Amino acid sequence: MWPSPGRCNSWPRPPKARPDIAATPAPIRIGYCLSLTGSLADNSRSARLAHEIWRKDINSRGGLLGRPVEFVRYDDQGNADNVPRIYERLIDEHDVDLVIGGYGTNTLLPAMPLIVERERFFVGLMGLGVNNALLYPNYFAMIPTGPDPNAALTEGFFALAAEQTPRPETVALVSADAEFSRNPVLGAKANAEKYGIQVVHEATYPLSTEDFAPVIDAVAESGSDLLFLCSYLADSVGLVRTIRSHHFRPKMVGGAMIGPQNTAVRTKLGPLLNGFVNYEYWGPVPKMMFPGVQELLNTYQEQSSEAGVDLLGHYMAPLAYAQMQVVAQAVEATGGFDDASLSAYAREATFPTVMGDVRFGAKGEWSEPRVLQVQFQGISGHEVGQFQNGSSQIVVSPPESSSGKLIFPYAEALAAE
Repeated sequence: MWPSPGRCNSWPRPPKARPDIAATPAPIRIGYCLSLTGSLADNSRSARLAHEIWRKDINSRGGLLGRPVEFVRYDDQGNADNVPRIYERLIDEHDVDLVIGGYGTNTLLPAMPLIVERERFFVGLMGLGVNNALLYPNYFAMIPTGPDPNAALTEGFFALAAEQTPRPETVALVSADAEFSRNPVLGAKANAEKYGIQVVHEATYPLSTEDFAPVIDAVAESGSDLLFLCSYLADSVGLVRTIRSHHFRPKMVGGAMIGPQNTAVRTKLGPLLNGFVNYEYWGPVPKMMFPGVQELLNTYQEQSSEAGVDLLGHYMAPLAYAQMQVVAQAVEATGGFDDASLSAYAREATFPTVMGDVRFGAKGEWSEPRVLQVQFQGISGHEVGQFQNGSSQIVVSPPESSSGKLIFPYAEALAAE
């Protein structure tokens, strides 16, 4: 359902102002879309809750520039074809003051041609390498993968593998046949070459796949030391279950799986996740306890059950809230909504956020990467509390943020259950 257009414009003439009643300032309207239904709905709904927490926080402090903030938000239904028309409508029909990016490559990339054409200031959420080819100067990415996002997302996996004894020599790459997976796979190939690991098998599967046994059978035939996966939420569950029931035991498995960051996926899979190594953007470890992040998560978790979203919010909430902090700080600093001024400010400023200090560099990506690698260890049962403090998802990279050591090879991680 399309949102209502907002203020009513059907008066024949404006009512006379009463001198004894202070005029209410017109709201600032921020427009965007999220995949609130479809395959990305779980993460998108978490982002929506974090955005709403931010909106209530900013309005409780008097709003932006003394004006309350409203969202005009559409559901793109997880369909990239819907995105261009949504942003056209937001800009031309709703005449929003600002536009922001929704969640993920599938939403951000199809929005970019119109954003570039209209020269809008645009802060996206978690899209990987969205601006690599366009080089649009007014795009900014709320994702901690740094100036070389393809490599940064996947490097930790290969760097960890290369440190182990015996040193793995080969890798199989398995990915969903979807837009989001193309950049991570390119990064995986580059990192495999960088660390002297030979790609001996590469395969893609349709997102509609339900039986992953043939996929893993083919990997097993390759005899690869490492299994690198790039998957979405539903297929991540299917892949984990298949790998755990299969005779094949690579030395290390995981990589760029979307899903194991989600509390519902973690509790659904439970001990089946033990031994898997995967990326994270935030974790409940001392190095990541930036100012305001615990207060945000406390509020989020108080509301998450009623809202029907990810119960912990570790993956989406800090970045989604920080996305809005960047937008708000740029507006306050420039005193308005001029897209060129906002963009010029964002290219030079350092933004204090619940994700720490954020500074943008080349292509609008973070100037420095801040990607974690975690290994699931010691999960027993399916209770959510074991994921609250990070004791079951051990940060194994980078060293300055680590909370424990990698169990290698994968079979030993299973034996430690």
